Amino acid sequence: MKALLLLLSLIVGVMPAMAGEVSVAVAANFTNAMHELAPLFEKATGHTLKVSFGSTGKLYAQIENSAPFEVFLAADTKRPEKAEAAGLAVPGSRFTYASGKLAMWSAKPGAWRDAEAWLKQAAFAHLAIANPKTAPYGLAAQQVMRHLGLWDVAQPKLVQGDSIAQTFQFVATGNAEAGFVAASQVKAWKGGGMVWEVPQAYYPPIEQQAVLLTKGADDAAARAFLDFLQSDAARAVIRSFGYGVSE
Repeated sequence: MKALLLLLSLIVGVMPAMAGEVSVAVAANFTNAMHELAPLFEKATGHTLKVSFGSTGKLYAQIENSAPFEVFLAADTKRPEKAEAAGLAVPGSRFTYASGKLAMWSAKPGAWRDAEAWLKQAAFAHLAIANPKTAPYGLAAQQVMRHLGLWDVAQPKLVQGDSIAQTFQFVATGNAEAGFVAASQVKAWKGGGMVWEVPQAYYPPIEQQAVLLTKGADDAAARAFLDFLQSDAARAVIRSFGYGVSE
């Protein structure tokens, strides 16, 4: 009996050590996909996720200031590269987990007939974009407006969100007639409206990279999450939200 009790105590003592919690910093555009991926990862591995969403630039600033993140899912390649160069991430752990697409969206059906003509006519009181300095999708929106020759003239009517999530909310709540958002956000939206998928030629590719941060270098759960993110199951979910995924 004593032997059995000892065995049970050992099992109980080992089980919590086998499962871990991963602290992940995630770019705001990936919110909906992450909400679907998290339970799949937790069910498959027994590990749990602690997720913080925000603009890529602001999350990186937190990482620079010793935020306790173990994995970083950025909306660009620039910040993961910087993290590696600064010794904040594990060299060689970077990979592209999704390729983002930019869209102009309005919650109002019939907001325009021709999206480009609507933009050029400035037929709006407010147009929402994410902050180009901190949000890669905001930078892409700026590049589109420059491509169309509208960036300078549109300034008085632009409303900037701190992240692409806040930008989407500006449009969803009617505080802006339309806005440049992630196509994945529109795909997850159930309320209808108008969407213009911006031609890829109008802005550079939005390659979104993941990287293992040094705080998670020796964490099996953190490495397990990055492995999961590259699995067929995870890639299918990512693809279902409209992202490009390398084969």
